[in-house]
Amino acid sequence: VLQNLSQTPVLRELLKEAKMPGTTVKIESPELSMEPQLIKLDQPGPLTLAMYQFLTEMQETKRGVVTPKELFAQVCKKAIRFKGYQQQDSHELLRYLLDGMRSEE
Repeated sequence: VLQNLSQTPVLRELLKEAKMPGTTVKIESPELSMEPQLIKLDQPGPLTLAMYQFLTEMQETKRGVVTPKELFAQVCKKAIRFKGYQQQDSHELLRYLLDGMRSEE
C-alpha cells in the first residue's frame, strides 16, 4: 500500500504543499478530465506530517530499507486495531490512513 502511494504524484505534491499552512493548492488531473480544484490547506496534522516524512524518505533514501515507524505510530493513534502487530488487510490500512489524513483537514 505504501509503495503504491509513494508512486502517486498528485499525493506527493499535495503532501509537499501541505507542510506549509495557509497554502492554496491547485489540483489538476488531465487524465480524469475534471475542472481544476483550489484547496486551502490548514496546519497539517501529525498523521499527515508522518505520511509526508515517510514518502519523502522513500523517495530520497539511498538505503534499501525504510521503516515507517512514526507513520505506523500515528496510524495506531487513529485506529487502535493496528496496535499489537496483528495481521491486518492492506485495504484496511489504506482506508484508515486516508480517512485519518482526511479527518485532519
